[in-house]
Amino acid sequence: MESALVHVVGESEQRTTRTPSGSMFGLAAPSQGSTEISTWRVELGADSATPVHIIDREQVWMPLSGEFEIEVDGETRRAKAGQAVIVPAGAVRRLKAVDGPAGALVAMAVGGRAMLPGSEDRIPLPWAE
Repeated sequence: MESALVHVVGESEQRTTRTPSGSMFGLAAPSQGSTEISTWRVELGADSATPVHIIDREQVWMPLSGEFEIEVDGETRRAKAGQAVIVPAGAVRRLKAVDGPAGALVAMAVGGRAMLPGSEDRIPLPWAE
C-alpha cells in the first residue's frame, strides 16, 4: 500500500534534459512532491563541461563516478566519488568531467534559477521543478 506521506520518485525520459555536454535526470522536485529540496543526477561526457553560469541557490554536488573539475569565481578544485562540493548561491561556476565521463547527484533548495554572467534573465531548471 502506497503512503500519502512518502513519495518514491524514479528517473523518467519526461524528466530528463539532454544537452551537448551532458544529461540531467530529475528526481525530487515540487512536481514530484518535494516542497523544499530538488535533486537530480548529472552525467557529463568525457572532457565535457557545463556552460559558465550562475545559480541563485546554493548547490551541493556529490560525485558518483569519474572526476569533476569545478571552477567557482576563478578558483579551481577537483572532486570525485566520496566527496561533496558546496557551490555558493550567486557564484560564477563551470563544472567539467576530467579523464573520462563523470556523474553526480546534485541537491538544491527548491526554486533555483540559472543566469548567464552579465545577464539578468533567470532561466528555470526544468529537471528541478
